[in-house]
Amino acid sequence: MVLAKSILSGFAHIFYPRVCGVCNTDLIHAEKVICLSCLYKMPLTRFWDDADNPIAQTFWGRVEIENACAYFFFAKGSKYRPLLHQLKYRGKYEIGVELGLVFGQTLAKSHLYKEINYTIPVPLHPKKLRIRGYNQAEAIAEGIAKGLGIGMDTSHLVRKEFTETQTRKSRTERVKNVADAFELKNGSELKGKHLLLVDDVITTGATIEACAAKLLTVDGCKVSVGALAYANT
Repeated sequence: MVLAKSILSGFAHIFYPRVCGVCNTDLIHAEKVICLSCLYKMPLTRFWDDADNPIAQTFWGRVEIENACAYFFFAKGSKYRPLLHQLKYRGKYEIGVELGLVFGQTLAKSHLYKEINYTIPVPLHPKKLRIRGYNQAEAIAEGIAKGLGIGMDTSHLVRKEFTETQTRKSRTERVKNVADAFELKNGSELKGKHLLLVDDVITTGATIEACAAKLLTVDGCKVSVGALAYANT
């Protein structure tokens, strides 16, 4: 039986090679989506232990966020760019789940994220969801939820408007673009909950701000933010 599994695994690797999403080297059995070398070399923000970090400051005076952080820094030309590109455009849902899991396990060790009840991914409009086939933020939120040992909620926050891409827009333009893009359904069910709003990349924070504003209309609701990457340049 063991030999048979080994043979099947060998054939699977030939036709569906398991390679690192960053450096393209073959993954060993225990590795998933990214090799240990690239994982350990990730430019981590370590913002999860700093309540006054640059991401948190992004929302000061704009929307009441409890805590905010991202797992790693992301800059133009970064060798980790292909990883996010594969997650968002190449159907690699598992990249979001696996990196989200690592991120969630990290957050579980931080006193700032001990009381999170649910993760909530930034939703896609149904039209974009049909085109892409999945929501990359949901993949990350799923992984983070596993790492934190909590549930993920996708039924309350929805995207009602199909907006233009935020790429190349200024912060002011981004805020205007998503100002009325989201709505809350049966929000009372989230009363008194502490929610972790999840996205793939944080740049200006405009989308997160719009989502958080809706969630914060619920009595006693608290919102924190977690993104896989922070585009700081």
